[in-house]
Amino acid sequence: MLIYKNMFYWDLKKKVIAGALFSGIVFSVLFYAFVIYQSPEKTNQIYKSALEDLQKGDYQNAYYLFSRITIFSNLKPVAIYHRAECAKMLGDKKSELKQYQFLFNNYPKHKLSLKAKYLTAQRLVYDNSNLAEKYFNEIISSSPNTDYGIASKYYIGVILKNQKDKSHINEIQNNFRFYLENAPSGRHAYNVVKNWLEVADSNTSKDDYLLMANTCYLFGEYEQAEQLLQRTDIKKSWVLSVKNSYKLRNYQKIKSVTENGLQHYSYNVPEDDVIEVIDIYNEIYPSGDLSAFATGKGRDYIANKKCLKMQQKDKIACYTKLYMDYPQGRFSADALSNIFFSKIKSGDYENAKKIGKDHLNKFADTNSAPMVMFWLGKLYEKNGNYDEYSKYYKRVIENFPDNYYAYRAYLRLKGLIGPIITSNLNPKVVEYPYKYTKDNIIVKLVDLGDYDAVNEFADDDEFIKSWVLYKKGDYSHSMLVARDAMENLKDKPNKYDMRWRLVYPVLYYDEVKKYAKETGNNLPLMLGLIREESYFDPLAQSFAGASGLMQLMPATANEISSKFSLGGTGSVDLFNPEKNIKLGNYYYEFLRNNLEGYDVSSIAAYNGGIGSLKNWKTSLNYNDTDEFIEQIPYPETKNYVKKVFRSYWNYVRVYSGNS
Repeated sequence: MLIYKNMFYWDLKKKVIAGALFSGIVFSVLFYAFVIYQSPEKTNQIYKSALEDLQKGDYQNAYYLFSRITIFSNLKPVAIYHRAECAKMLGDKKSELKQYQFLFNNYPKHKLSLKAKYLTAQRLVYDNSNLAEKYFNEIISSSPNTDYGIASKYYIGVILKNQKDKSHINEIQNNFRFYLENAPSGRHAYNVVKNWLEVADSNTSKDDYLLMANTCYLFGEYEQAEQLLQRTDIKKSWVLSVKNSYKLRNYQKIKSVTENGLQHYSYNVPEDDVIEVIDIYNEIYPSGDLSAFATGKGRDYIANKKCLKMQQKDKIACYTKLYMDYPQGRFSADALSNIFFSKIKSGDYENAKKIGKDHLNKFADTNSAPMVMFWLGKLYEKNGNYDEYSKYYKRVIENFPDNYYAYRAYLRLKGLIGPIITSNLNPKVVEYPYKYTKDNIIVKLVDLGDYDAVNEFADDDEFIKSWVLYKKGDYSHSMLVARDAMENLKDKPNKYDMRWRLVYPVLYYDEVKKYAKETGNNLPLMLGLIREESYFDPLAQSFAGASGLMQLMPATANEISSKFSLGGTGSVDLFNPEKNIKLGNYYYEFLRNNLEGYDVSSIAAYNGGIGSLKNWKTSLNYNDTDEFIEQIPYPETKNYVKKVFRSYWNYVRVYSGNS
């Protein structure tokens, strides 16, 4: 009985002790949490201060402040990453690696962990190659096709090479080969070539030497590329040989290799490469005819180039032959659209309708489709068939909302005679292109101004990358990235989508508005012109010497400055944004005043010259503006007019409520 009583008291004692311990732990945790609790506002304030110190170079204080970010914040892993950056800048390699390792060990799924592991391995290549190799292999295993996975292949190749063990030769070459196949112009590519050549042996193939030659070419090492090309198979390397010979100015070799390659080896290379070689050949030998040599890829491109050079009266027969010979070729859609327009010009409207509909059935998603849709609309409009013509106009606007022909279709639907929809804009700032969501780490980093970190979370979203470039002030690059990203979207977003602001940002608005009003020019049209001339790069300069935002030639700028008494004659600073915009607007006003106030003519003259424009207006046979634009004989000027008015249309579409 005593034993049971003692056992009872012992059990009770254990429960009391356990309860006390549990209560103590809970109390400690609650107390600890209370002590270290950090409000989101306080966390953001500390992070922002740390970031400011990092950006101004006060790495010691930034290192300390980033350590104060609470573990309960999703900013903590980013703060750890920044601490490693600070340690690196302070030359404290031990602390740098400690922070990186803490990050990828404790936050293995975090976006920055892969980069942290890669940077750790990179720093250990010579100090602890075994651990570095382990980390690199883990990266390759988890993320083989990322930039870090590809670069890890290079480093493993270097580590194995440094071991000087001949049994690793094949593995070394496999790693180097993988890198050059996936990143021929990557950061380490040229080092790959140098390291690979040191271990190259009888197992190094002709294809391997072609990979190395291509990288040398991309890095501007043309003499070395030429030497490596001697070890390749000409059936596969002839395109690179032509391109490299062009850089070395070996024009005779260009002639012989191009002709031989087109005749015998065009099937061994991509079509885009064949086209590039043909362009090089034609630049060197503009009167040369490659038709006799082309037996495979490139034949339709050569035929298309011939058609482009012909007089208008001979073009249609040329395009007809091109379409009949290559109905499924890359240039067949454009050839058929030219045949379609020729039927319109000749008044054969019924056949034009049949050809146009055939085009849309076969080539609905091609670049020429919006043009065909628009002109089918105009054909039915001639007959007053509202249901039919409005159907085609609306189809252009719906399927290709940002296209030049959507703009022209809008004018027709609204019954607007002139090319200008409005001169008013409601400019909006460029913002983060997606809606904010609670606790989104990207949103936090955006608000805190940590744009470099945002890039790490962007994955493959080019619009976020464009936005980061914009926030850094690299407007031209930002627009190009956003433009290409939008072009790659099959289904375009509506005009209210903030991604459009990245493609068509409103920059230098006050200056453009001031001088457009002063000269009577259309404000959004001037924005469109600047965008197409320089992509808002105030330091842009062409090979011919045209400079600044509106790409003015110095002689033209001085003449306009003198004519309108604007001051600065003889020393006009065309790289000054305001001066350039002022002179550009006065130059455009001069053109407009000499061309009866017509904006289409003035835009064409801005590119092709006022003399050429006046000649076209008297020599071309046209009934309206649309026919005139389609027949401008200079492809560059015709495309320029379409691009400027496309930009105008999108500025109006995105920044006003009238479209």
